[in-house]
Amino acid sequence: MSYFNNLNSCYLIAEIGVNHNGNIEMAFKMIDEAKDIGLDAVKFQTFSADALVSKDSPKVEYQQSTTSPRETHYEMIKKLELKREDHYKLKKYCDEINIDFLSTPYDIESANFLKELKVKFFKTASADLVDLPLQKFIAEMKKPTIISVGMAILGEIESIVNLYRRYNNNDLVLLHCVSNYPCADSSLNLRVMNTLSQAFDLPVGYSDHSIGEEAAIISVTQNAKVIEKHFTLDKNLPGPDHRASSNPKELAKFVKSVRRAESMLGDQVKRCQTEEKSMKTISRKSIVLTKDLKKGDVITSEYLTMKRPGTGLNAHYIEKIIGKKVNVDLKKDTIITLEALK
Repeated sequence: MSYFNNLNSCYLIAEIGVNHNGNIEMAFKMIDEAKDIGLDAVKFQTFSADALVSKDSPKVEYQQSTTSPRETHYEMIKKLELKREDHYKLKKYCDEINIDFLSTPYDIESANFLKELKVKFFKTASADLVDLPLQKFIAEMKKPTIISVGMAILGEIESIVNLYRRYNNNDLVLLHCVSNYPCADSSLNLRVMNTLSQAFDLPVGYSDHSIGEEAAIISVTQNAKVIEKHFTLDKNLPGPDHRASSNPKELAKFVKSVRRAESMLGDQVKRCQTEEKSMKTISRKSIVLTKDLKKGDVITSEYLTMKRPGTGLNAHYIEKIIGKKVNVDLKKDTIITLEALK
């Protein structure tokens, strides 16, 4: 059974990513905010710019609009690296305040470091769905793994799922997302979460790159077991991801909305709710008499009708009591009881 299928509520991740801007004090503050808001985990990114980016790699479109044009892709990534010693400090602090520390590794060396750091599970980036050496290394560790599938088609996802299964690692979550920051509502295609769940018989989740919390709420109705949302202290901070991230006030609204949606969805059991019981007693109807009857009179259908309250016999008893005699005098509008019949 998947780790995530055993959870009683959706696992919520504050995706700090690189929004700490390389400043560990800012990272600590973001962890505190996430904990106070009620997130289950904070997630960072573990990488070496030298291992991740070629010197002539261009920026993607959203990075071009959120960072200096004089700064190369490599330079942008290099200054956002999180030091190894900072990982230890942040992981230790998360353990102390009881919030899960996660980080996405972008290369095998980073994944091995996170293994040494004893992270609870792994999360792979959408862009690395096709990094087979990295995915193989993580699969071999047999830890629960969240696999982002942005930009992918079903065949690519199938290849990675099969890779993990070859290493007997079935504790996976497929995290649907649209890899743009922010992404358009018309691209969200949230119904594909059901497609992923059925195609691969795995739990699914949602990485929300949209504006607002509406998509996350909808993802709950699509059985999301994990939801992550990009988080920043201030959208105006320098860096590629701040503008499309949620500030603390927005993140708090996101968490509250997701938890409310979960509460609304319930457990699929149809029951009379506690708050309905007084309504049921008063507003349902009972069998009552349409005229006065004397002891010994025989009940016929024209002597019966249905009226509020619902404290007496319901309509299923009508055919059972027709033809019976009353054993006491009864007034019109009396609620019939079985004790009054013979």
